[in-house]
Amino acid sequence: MPPVLILLTFFLPLGDGAEEIIGGHEVKPHSRPYMALVTFLKVNGNKSSCGGFLVQDYFVLTAAHCLGSSMIVILGAHNLHAQEETQQIIPVVKAIPHPDYNPLDHSNDIMLLKLESKAKRTKAVRPLKLPEPSDQVNPGDVCGVAGWGKTSINATKGSALLEEAELIIQEDKECKKRFHHYTKTTEICAGDPNKIEAPSKGDSGGPLVCDNKAYGVLSYVKSKKISSGIFTKVVYFLPWISSNMKLL
Repeated sequence: MPPVLILLTFFLPLGDGAEEIIGGHEVKPHSRPYMALVTFLKVNGNKSSCGGFLVQDYFVLTAAHCLGSSMIVILGAHNLHAQEETQQIIPVVKAIPHPDYNPLDHSNDIMLLKLESKAKRTKAVRPLKLPEPSDQVNPGDVCGVAGWGKTSINATKGSALLEEAELIIQEDKECKKRFHHYTKTTEICAGDPNKIEAPSKGDSGGPLVCDNKAYGVLSYVKSKKISSGIFTKVVYFLPWISSNMKLL
């Protein structure tokens, strides 16, 4: 078996967070060149994966709750079950979760991954821009989130193709009603109450993309029903992101 497929077979049991987005659509292959798949082992030794996205040649941004051992980043992927020449498989040399990450209330759920080797920029691999400190999104804005997460709430298996859903930025007060820990200063709430379209647990760490910039990192959703997703607000964490990329 080719080395690429050996790695993917080891790390990606479909049903452990590697299927499609709920109600989404398959994207044109490699049209989201910033997307990364982050694979790792949990404390109990189980294999798992999250989404993520390339922000610099040596750095991928993802969620802090995706921390594990034997971390590997796969760039340039579309079909996780195919031997794609576009794929770059790079070990993580250092994981930097936010020091104030709290798994109990999902606060500060953001993490930088430094790659062991530089990502080679191609048509299928390219960083995603971060917003400026003054940039913001407003209720009603339409953004996208891509990933290899579940296609339905009860899904155990699904396609390994990259999917994307369109989400609408929601009012803070409405999100606070549904998510008691929601904090508008550090989080963004996005979904669409009129459509069956949402991110799922397996999409964690993926970017909320608005106007071709990463405004959020998917932190959590309510797994028992289709609802909005809560994203860590990238603008708030720009100083932390910048300082850590300069240090390493």
